Amino acid sequence: MYAALGWGICLVGVFVPAKVAFGMLEHLSAIEPELFASDPMIDYWLRMAAGAFSLVGAGYLVLAVRPRRFRQALPFAGAFMVLEGLVLAAHGLRLGLGPTPFFGDVAFCLAGGIGILCTMGSAKGAPDHR
Repeated sequence: MYAALGWGICLVGVFVPAKVAFGMLEHLSAIEPELFASDPMIDYWLRMAAGAFSLVGAGYLVLAVRPRRFRQALPFAGAFMVLEGLVLAAHGLRLGLGPTPFFGDVAFCLAGGIGILCTMGSAKGAPDHR
């Protein structure tokens, strides 16, 4: 459920006005919301990324609700998050990013992925909720 909520929070970015979305992102970094909100292509990319991340969250929600039914996907879901955490760590360090939101994103991906990988064995005995 942790991964579903973490990825799914991006759904907000699909629906709020661009200026509001970039204003929220401003609190996480040093972007200028007016500069980005006025560019239609960046607005489009915001919606594309928010939609994709929300769909990833929906996938993790399905795995959390029905772990036994989809237990074969759990290793891939855990590995996906670990690999994403490593990609974020490598590029965040390469770019010299500050701790916010870089450390939180890396920790979320690594903790979530390792958590899935460490607990996926319990899905064998979990109820199927048909």
